[in-house]
Order: sequence, then structure tokens, then C-alpha cells
Amino acid sequence: MINCALPRAGEMAKLQRKSMRKNGHIQSEGEQLESFLAELEKDRQVKEIAGWETGFVHLSRALNGILPGLYLLIGPPACGKTSLAKQLLDQVAMHNAVPGVFFSLAETVKELRIKTLARLSGLESREIQRGSAYLLHWYGVPKAHYGDPNELPPSWDKLKQSAREAKRWLDRTYIVECTANTDLREIEKRIGEVRATANSEKIFVVIDDCQRLGQRDQSLPARLPIIAEQLQESAVNLKTPIFAIWPNLGEIVESQPQAWTEKVASPDVILVLEKDLGRTQKLTEPNQALTLHIVKNRGGEKGKLAFDFYPAVSKFMEVESL
Repeated sequence: MINCALPRAGEMAKLQRKSMRKNGHIQSEGEQLESFLAELEKDRQVKEIAGWETGFVHLSRALNGILPGLYLLIGPPACGKTSLAKQLLDQVAMHNAVPGVFFSLAETVKELRIKTLARLSGLESREIQRGSAYLLHWYGVPKAHYGDPNELPPSWDKLKQSAREAKRWLDRTYIVECTANTDLREIEKRIGEVRATANSEKIFVVIDDCQRLGQRDQSLPARLPIIAEQLQESAVNLKTPIFAIWPNLGEIVESQPQAWTEKVASPDVILVLEKDLGRTQKLTEPNQALTLHIVKNRGGEKGKLAFDFYPAVSKFMEVESL
């Protein structure tokens, strides 16, 4: 992963929309039938899902995999939305050999890297933070050495080994730490740059705290449909999945996740995280039990999935479906 500094607004190149083809006549479904059947026949691989694997068995089946379009994840503060999105991006890159880019409008690159290292190694984030002078740069190469290396616990060998084992797919993941002035035009430009760097048109995009892309003088309820519409348009134009995170600051109570479908129409998939207080009581604090509601899904099923979240290591684990 790299810490990408966004270029100044004055350096942004204007994005040109692709115009409709002007050459040739429009063809009917019947005229295109044979070529379409031939295209389908080329892909002889039998798949259980149509899109990319998420790394979560039940989620992959329910969503029919990750496909191009807008995915909106909604949840209350401190329920692990960012950790889930980062883990999802890492798992998509690992299981599908595709690049992924995480746009952070809140957390720093260092904080996000610590989440990944904690999840991979099993070391608590606070333990990694204590040895931040030794924090791995590029996940495997020591960034700096201060003091006596023997002061760090032996578990740091496990951290370095976990990072090195993951470098194969970490080479396909990128983090962009955004500024207060970052807008969707800059994000689209950066996606193009990552595509060029990774030499791949396929890419998985995560945008954390996407509400910050809207006008600051607008309330969150007013921003939601506007930002969702813009993100959906970007997903269509770029032909890529965009996974965006939106906070639920009490506008809709947790017992009414389905109500979000009435607030915003654009997303292809709406996922709502809800704290499961009953199951949480059976876990050791500060671990949390969560329910992921799939309240809208144009390409697959609706329903509920159960997860356990371990904040100390920034890890989500899927449990039996509800």
C-alpha cells in the first residue's frame, strides 16, 4: 500500500464522458443473439456466484458475488464499518487477484495499515501502535529503528511474517488519504491512475465516510440521495463496483433497517449494520455481535447475516446465518 497525496484541484484534468457510438446502425436483440451466445460459450468455467468472492461465504452467496454497481454500507458509529470495508477490500484483492483502492476521508493511512496488520497477525492494534517506530513500511521492510529492538515482544516476528506472507496480494491494494477538499472528480481520476499502475481495468473501490463528499451546508438526509446518485453514475461509467460507507447518526433507529430503501433509490445494494445486543452479551467485552441486513439487492438475495466483530484486531468473522 502507498500513501497517495492527492494533486491540487488546479491540477485536475477534466473527465470526458464517453459519447454514444455514432457509427453503425443499432442492432436488435435477434441480430445480436448469435454473437452473445458465442460470448457466453467462451466462458466454460462453472461458477457458484456471478461476481467476485468476498471472502465471506454467506455474503458472497447472498450478493451473488461483487459485481459492478454501487454498494452502500450503513451503520451506527463505532460498529466497525471501516474495519469491515477494509477487510472486504483486502479479501477481494486476495481471492480474485484484482486491484483495490481504499479512499479514506477520516482515518489515516497509518491507522488503516495497523488494522490490516492486526487482522493478519492477531496482534492487538494497541500493541502494534506501541511499536509504531518499527511499523512496517510496504508491509515487510522496516521503516525505522529507534532504541533497542529487543524491547519489542517476540510476537513482532509473527507480525513481520504475516505481512510478508500477505505481500503477494498487498501489492494489489492501495490507500488514498483524502483531504477536506477531495471530491468525486478527484476520486475518479485517482481510480484511473490505479488502473494504469496495476495494468487492470478491473478494480474494487471503497470510499469511507462518503457523506464528506457532499455540500457542508446540507444536512446528511439532504446529501444522501445526491451523493448516492453521483456514486452510482460513477460506478456505471467506470464499470466497477464502488463500496461506499454512510453513517447512521440516529436518523433511522436500528429496528427499522428496511426504512433506508425509502431514503435512497440509487444503490444496487444497501447493507445495514445493526448491533445485536443479545448475542453481544455472550461475547467478551469489547467484542460485538452484529447483524448485517441486506435490505436491497438487485443482483441477489435479501436477508440477514450474522457477524462477530473483534475491535482489538479489527477483524470480522461470519457466523451462521440468522
